[in-house]
Amino acid sequence: MFDTYTNNDSFKEANGYTIDDVWYPRVTRIVSIKAKPALLRFYADAVNFQAAQNVTTKSAEEGTMVHEAAEALLLGKEPVVDPTIRPAIDAFRKFLDERNIQTSPEYVEQRVWHPEHRYAGTVDALALIGGKFGVLDIKTSQGIYRDYNLQTAAYMEALNRKYPQLQTRWILRIDQIQQCRRCSATRRTKGGREKIRRNGTVFCSEHDWGEPIGVLEMREFPYWRSDFEAFLGAKRLWEWENEDWLKKVGYL
Repeated sequence: MFDTYTNNDSFKEANGYTIDDVWYPRVTRIVSIKAKPALLRFYADAVNFQAAQNVTTKSAEEGTMVHEAAEALLLGKEPVVDPTIRPAIDAFRKFLDERNIQTSPEYVEQRVWHPEHRYAGTVDALALIGGKFGVLDIKTSQGIYRDYNLQTAAYMEALNRKYPQLQTRWILRIDQIQQCRRCSATRRTKGGREKIRRNGTVFCSEHDWGEPIGVLEMREFPYWRSDFEAFLGAKRLWEWENEDWLKKVGYL
């Protein structure tokens, strides 16, 4: 959103990966073409554009820290955890132990690409969970959104030939909140933006917030073929939107 490019190299770097001397557009850039009404409302409600950008940047930085710490734990390493995200990472650590999630280094942060459909991406992890082998995609958002199915379906299709035993995909959301001791409302402050949600019928006027606690939510989406067809539709629209640049870089 709001991207400008100065030359072919800046476009290619911002939108894709070069693999074996071939440039492929990135899955996450492709799916960004889909309309996001909630994001537009966020910008509309902000004090000004710069304030919204500051929240977006800070939120992305916090999300990157969570991703890096979670991936280190998946690799069996002990990460240095920033205090601001410790509740989320502590909850993830407990979740790994309780669910007996198994993976290995070659399955974490794996670059994948599809030569025929011409796209590439980076999978957070391939994991064995409950006897099923599948794609595990980590998010740090406040909900699990349907848009994520487009991204993970693209990964499933790209990996399907290499791993015929691949069965399913999961979205794992890692977050943290505070809860009011008086009315059980919750507060989320990711990116420096306070968002309070009512929990039940009682909602006090002066909240007494507890310490931050980690929140994890995992959902399985085993059926991905129709989502992949939708991804291809988004890809075609993204190609249309960026046609001039894609011609310049030799993709079209």
